[in-house]
Amino acid sequence: MAGAVTMYLLDPQQGRRRRALVRDKAVRAGHEASDATGVVARDMAHRAWGFLAELRGRLLPGGTPTPRRTEERARAILGRVVSHPGAITVNAQNGRLVVSGYILEREVDPLLNALRSVPGVQEVENRLEVGHQPEHMPSLQGGRRRPGLVPDIFQRRMAPATRLLLGAGSTALTLYGLGRRDLPGGVLATLGLVTGVRAATNLDYRNLVGLGGREAVRIQNAIEIDAPVEDVFDFLRHFENYPRFMHHIRQVRQGENGVWHWEADGPLGIGVSWDAVVTRLEPNRRISWKSLPGSEVGNTGTLWFEPTADGKTRVHVLMGYNPPAGAVGHAVAVLLGADPRRQMDEDLVRLQSLIERGKTSAKGQQVTREEIAR
Repeated sequence: MAGAVTMYLLDPQQGRRRRALVRDKAVRAGHEASDATGVVARDMAHRAWGFLAELRGRLLPGGTPTPRRTEERARAILGRVVSHPGAITVNAQNGRLVVSGYILEREVDPLLNALRSVPGVQEVENRLEVGHQPEHMPSLQGGRRRPGLVPDIFQRRMAPATRLLLGAGSTALTLYGLGRRDLPGGVLATLGLVTGVRAATNLDYRNLVGLGGREAVRIQNAIEIDAPVEDVFDFLRHFENYPRFMHHIRQVRQGENGVWHWEADGPLGIGVSWDAVVTRLEPNRRISWKSLPGSEVGNTGTLWFEPTADGKTRVHVLMGYNPPAGAVGHAVAVLLGADPRRQMDEDLVRLQSLIERGKTSAKGQQVTREEIAR
């Protein structure tokens, strides 16, 4: 990748413009980093006040929490440990915490252990009803698995203050390793560099290197189109129409057994391709698809169609993809001008023009709806 980036930036015809683009994006990144400083400062201040409040409650006389405060702390624990916190109630009185409601079997022990650590709780009374067959219990439908009471650094998403401290530590480790100029130093420098990227992107290590499935990078957007929902849905359900308004898509064709073959322009103009299948098709409501295993670019996407009161259609787009080299490759692509989020904004505007006005411009050519074969 390093060699390809160098050739891209030193191209005799386009190199100067590309280097200027990289410089502008670096300046913008610096401005965004400055804005993020305020977020980090507030996060660290909140953590400091929280630590002092907890320390005062444990050490100072009369620091025993009230039943109401104990219940609030217990509810906060619920949100971090169980997937359906709304199905559980807590009641505190005289050091006893009564917990009742519905819970998944695998979450019982982690919850009880976590509640015993709440300040002011001397005993936990378990009145929970365990869902051995949660599909038959309405209170246990949906939900998502929680990380539990694990240190922030081991969670998939870290808080701003944790990212700052981890980034500073990784920088120091990288510099120390480079300064040693030996094999152990190289290992330390590599570890520091990888940890620094983890802190900068807030993604887990699998997604960083492209092993995190189809959603290392997630993009969400929406647009309102002045056309009935039936027309918009009918146009977008035909994937062969997409190259006419999506600038980076070269070709989409339907194969056997419902498989669609996609060809697109990747970073540095390198062509990529993948096969995908439709996983959900609800007329005038939803289209979902995902790439097949072994694709060069793993991806998944969903379009939601929402009719408005004035006869228009609001299209919601959610896409996730895993570029070569994962989120690191995505960052390099953005730096070189191939920004998927900006591309989606432009693609949606072309889609809106094509449906509303019957024409748009894509890849330097005018496209009309009459030219698009259904």
